[in-house]
Amino acid sequence: MASSELRRSKVISLVESGKVHSQTDLVTLLGKAGFLVTQATASRDLEEIGAMRGRGMDGVATYLLPKTQSFPTELILSVESSANMAVVRTPPGGAQLLASALDRESGTGSFELVIGTIAGDDTVLVISRKSDGGASLAKQLLTLAQLTYAKPRRAKK
Repeated sequence: MASSELRRSKVISLVESGKVHSQTDLVTLLGKAGFLVTQATASRDLEEIGAMRGRGMDGVATYLLPKTQSFPTELILSVESSANMAVVRTPPGGAQLLASALDRESGTGSFELVIGTIAGDDTVLVISRKSDGGASLAKQLLTLAQLTYAKPRRAKK
């Protein structure tokens, strides 16, 4: 499960880059990124993320993502804040997908406070443009995920 979420995150970034003109292109680009997949898997991934064939700005046929792609709120398990940062916990393998969505949304105005993200496996560090914006980011993310509190992470024994 984790590897498919990571792969789909990479598929999203490749499609957004405008380099995916065919499923064969996607298989090749994913291979260069370390994801060895078949054409059938590439096809399923494109369908799963909602990519459609269309024309890019240059008029060349390419895969495109719809402008109104849903935000993966189900990946937000908890959020804590400090100064200009919010730390978001996700299921294993979900951090990069969530970070990619936050980075996309920061450019459209939905998360105008977000200057950038750093993702691990199950944790996303979200950095605010404001020096004290971490709490606002955390509140916005919790509201978006319809959580009423940040679940504390249990220490491993």
